[in-house]
Amino acid sequence: MTTITLNVPDKVDLDPRETARFLAAKLFEVGRLSLGQAAQMAGLSKSAFAEVLGDYDVSLINYSISDIRRDASNI
Repeated sequence: MTTITLNVPDKVDLDPRETARFLAAKLFEVGRLSLGQAAQMAGLSKSAFAEVLGDYDVSLINYSISDIRRDASNI
């Protein structure tokens, strides 16, 4: 894994664990990480991470409208 250091203003109160979970959820949402990869980044099991996704308005079922339409047309 790559380590990234960010400079964040002192007035922004960030918890490192919460920040890692948020970033993992958003990277999962945009398809950059699988569920397993995102869970590992967040330091959680897959099932625990799946439960946390709702806290960030991220759906566990990450299926785009275009994918749904394409699959529907193939039925």
